[in-house]
Amino acid sequence: MAPLLSMHGINKRFAGIPALRAAELTVEKGEVHALIGQNGAGKSTLIKILTGYYAKDSGEIVFDGRPVAFTSPQEAQAAGISTIYQEINLVPYRSVTENICLGREKRRFGLLDWRSMHAEARALLARFDIDIDVHRPLMAYPTAVQQMVAIARAIGFDAKLVIMDEPTSSLDEREVDVLFGVIRQLKSAGVSVIFVSHKLDELYAVCDRVTIMRDGRTVQVAAMAELSRLDLVTTMLGRELTQVLQEGHKADDDAEAGEPVLKVRNLAVGRKVRDVSFEVHAGEIVGLAGLLGAGRTESVRAVFGADRPDAGTIRLSGAAGAISQPADAIRAGMGFCSEDRKLEGIIPDMSVRENMMLALMPQLAKRGIVDETRSREIVDQFIRRLGIRCSGPEQRIRELSGGNQQKVLLARWLCMNPRLLILDEPTRGIDVGAKAEILNLVRELAGQGLGVLMISSELEEVVEAASRIFVLRDGRTVAELEGDAVNEQTVMAAMAHGHEETREAVHG
Repeated sequence: MAPLLSMHGINKRFAGIPALRAAELTVEKGEVHALIGQNGAGKSTLIKILTGYYAKDSGEIVFDGRPVAFTSPQEAQAAGISTIYQEINLVPYRSVTENICLGREKRRFGLLDWRSMHAEARALLARFDIDIDVHRPLMAYPTAVQQMVAIARAIGFDAKLVIMDEPTSSLDEREVDVLFGVIRQLKSAGVSVIFVSHKLDELYAVCDRVTIMRDGRTVQVAAMAELSRLDLVTTMLGRELTQVLQEGHKADDDAEAGEPVLKVRNLAVGRKVRDVSFEVHAGEIVGLAGLLGAGRTESVRAVFGADRPDAGTIRLSGAAGAISQPADAIRAGMGFCSEDRKLEGIIPDMSVRENMMLALMPQLAKRGIVDETRSREIVDQFIRRLGIRCSGPEQRIRELSGGNQQKVLLARWLCMNPRLLILDEPTRGIDVGAKAEILNLVRELAGQGLGVLMISSELEEVVEAASRIFVLRDGRTVAELEGDAVNEQTVMAAMAHGHEETREAVHG
């Protein structure tokens, strides 16, 4: 029997940079197929090409027995492909019924048949055990209900293929179980599902086969039952077990860590962070490891005061009181280089000097007047110290390379003389040489007594830099690794299975 979907040799470039390289994806009829990979692996690009959001550069797509090249998501939907996005893309001010029936409204005698549409909306939601007033605006309901409405809408199109992109991100355990029941109903009815998730338990619970992508390529296709969790993780990260076993830990394990500068216990934030604990000592580089969606970024945002925790304790040495906003964290001696350098870090149209001085500016101002002489001295000092390659302090930061932009952001916090520096993906999007410079700089700073908390999707990078690693999985701390246990094999095993006995030690 021919597959429902076959994508073969798909290539796509953006501004000359390859996003997909001969990518492959095959989905059988009535199959639940997992599509996984780290950030930048190419999953979203492949789905957007399938659904007509992007045009492929080359390759072939065959859907339901005929070659296709959809020019819009609406065309893909009309052909029988329905997509549920992680970000809810409905109309919050319109009713639940209007959102579910949008684009396929029922009419009677030329008028909208509201009775029929309300009945259909209630029937679709009943499949998810949801009984709500479908006349009310969507925005009147919590995010989990809105997500279920988005899923109900997608199913209502009588699709042959349903694409679910992180559909459980806003759902609790009971709602996830209900969703899985609906997925099994779809499968039994012959409908295929592409299931995108970073939660391993979900993949093994509901998926038949898996396609693993890395660096724009399809690197493995296998039955879920034939692939161990450890094999899944190592393939996704691109690290062979034999290679991992031969490599030792390169961090300076003999370095003496000072007093704790940060203690986090039993942290809970929204749905992404459920029970996270870790600590950082002065002069220590601590890594937070975990697959995408494990709760790493959400945890450090709560530590910095950017998000309010629901439970748990955060103690920063020297902090006079609770940290309820980033300004409190900065005053207490904390710096934070966020994951998205372009969106949350640099201000592209401002100069190197202006970007570097943002956090320090209040201390340099007296009666509203900034001490320009002192500002120039500090900027010149850090340009030299960090080796920032620029034409001068007044050059616009957007004209710098990614590595030099990252150095400016590091300088923004270092000029504050922090006790703790949080680095979320500090080397993302920069070249190999700049990565080495950044990591060497981080080691130098730790050697001078700075506590460093580091997140990186590059497992080798975390293992090489950190003297201690806390592994997160599904919003929980599942392992604390130090000494000889800081190696890629142990970290990947914890990502795949978790170490409950180690977790107990973390909470002790």
